[in-house]
Amino acid sequence: MSARPQVIVVYAAGLAQGLALVTFPAASAIFISPQFYGFSSKEYGAMFLPQAIAAVLASWLGAGLSHRAGVKRILLLGLSADFLSMALLYASQFAIHDRSVSYTTLLVATTCLGIGFGLTVPALNTLASALSGGKADSALLVLNALLGVGTAIAPLLIAFFTRLGNWSSLPLLVAVSLGILLGIGAGLPMSAGTSPTNAVPSAITFPRRFWIFGVFALLYGMVETINGNWSTLYMQKILGAPASLSSLALTMFWTTVTGGRLLFAGIARWFSPAAVFRILPLVCAASVWLVASLKMGDARGGILAFSLAGFGCSALLPLTITFAQGRLASIQGAVAGAMIGFYQIGYGIAAFGVGSLFANAGFSMSSLFRTAAGVSLILGGLAFLLATSRGAERQPQAAQ
Repeated sequence: MSARPQVIVVYAAGLAQGLALVTFPAASAIFISPQFYGFSSKEYGAMFLPQAIAAVLASWLGAGLSHRAGVKRILLLGLSADFLSMALLYASQFAIHDRSVSYTTLLVATTCLGIGFGLTVPALNTLASALSGGKADSALLVLNALLGVGTAIAPLLIAFFTRLGNWSSLPLLVAVSLGILLGIGAGLPMSAGTSPTNAVPSAITFPRRFWIFGVFALLYGMVETINGNWSTLYMQKILGAPASLSSLALTMFWTTVTGGRLLFAGIARWFSPAAVFRILPLVCAASVWLVASLKMGDARGGILAFSLAGFGCSALLPLTITFAQGRLASIQGAVAGAMIGFYQIGYGIAAFGVGSLFANAGFSMSSLFRTAAGVSLILGGLAFLLATSRGAERQPQAAQ
């Protein structure tokens, strides 16, 4: 039976997941505006804490659940959680005048989004590898590029619908799309196979290199989230940019994330993935340092710097997963979920911790991006170690 319908569903689900993931940060101006929800920066940051915790737990538990229930059921469960998240976000506008009710609704919504992301993304990575016809590296880059397309479109759609006076059309649109995917996916056979390389052992021993990859994913999650969740507020508060240019900066960040993934997928046979893995953290470091150096009124510089940051981030997460799968073949079935879990820990630190620093420690946003530059340099050192360490010379291959 042709795998084409399954591939379409997998890639479409990646696109929808990207839209769902960035809908909350794309609507940051709505959440902090006194005309709408009126939350503080600390309350806004705290919204993402249950998302990060839920995503970590879901992604780490997902490998074992997938082994027992099948990857298709895990995917459908994850998409259902995403659907519920978007439905709750849409419904929260009707309690906007009751802060406790609206905020509680949003916390439940971000929790559902964390569960959805933690279950869906590892399942999609597993299925994309299994359906790739032996081209797992390129398939994962394309999948993550489509996820990036969704993250790039979300800020544009929020800006468009807000201009029309109906920002909540975005979560409604995403919920409808997820509902359609659930209906189609439920009727398709999907399997990642049961070969020894993608089965999850009953007792897993994690080698040292696993933890190094995990630290890399965690630190990467911090860098990406500082750019993705706080760029809009940085553009508005530090650079004095209007809402339209602030949304454009976030859109350009996710657009270059996507473009970079597509570019590196296309040139993989000519340009070593190991070289990409080593170079991109340095691009991240330079770009976020540039962000921190900008002055009030330099909105165009902000857009350029965030675009460069997106390119620097682009291929790092999918390459982390594929390199880890190739280097850790004995526990390959647990790797994708574990790396997403570590990534989400970094996401939680950057999304929630930043709000607390603003509120309690007087930590400036410029200092935040300088810190991100330092973290990016650490990523560069780890990337060099992981890409050149003994026994890691072969190109990574995901489970077939």
